[in-house]
Amino acid sequence: QVRLAESGGGTVQAGGSLRLSCAASGRTFSSNTLGWFRRAPGKEREFVAAVTWSGSNTYYGDSVKGRFTISRDNAKNTLYLQMNSLKPEDTAVYYCAANNGYQLTSKEYDYMYWGQGTQVTVSS
Repeated sequence: QVRLAESGGGTVQAGGSLRLSCAASGRTFSSNTLGWFRRAPGKEREFVAAVTWSGSNTYYGDSVKGRFTISRDNAKNTLYLQMNSLKPEDTAVYYCAANNGYQLTSKEYDYMYWGQGTQVTVSS
C-alpha cells in the first residue's frame, strides 16, 4: 500500500523556521515529480512547491518564493520543505503529493498520491 506521511509541523512565531518531511512507503517515487500543497482555514488548497525527480528543477508558488525551499532524497524516498521567514498567513495544513509523472506542475489533478497533512501554525 502506497503511503505518504508528513511530519515536522507545529507552532512557530512569525519570522521563524520549520522543516517539513514527507516519507514515502509502498513504492519509490524516484522518477516522479513531488510537491507540497497547503490548505488554510476557509480557503481552497493551494500549490506551494514542486521538485522534479533529480531535484535539479523546482517550482514555487508566488507567495512562498524566496522563503521556502523544496528538496528530496531519493535514497531515503523522502521529500522536504524548508520554510523560513514564516508569516501568519502561512498557517495551514501542509500536504505532500506525488505526481503521476515527471512534469513540473502545480495542478492538483496531476498528483496521484497524497499524504494526510501536517498542521503549521504561525503566531504573530
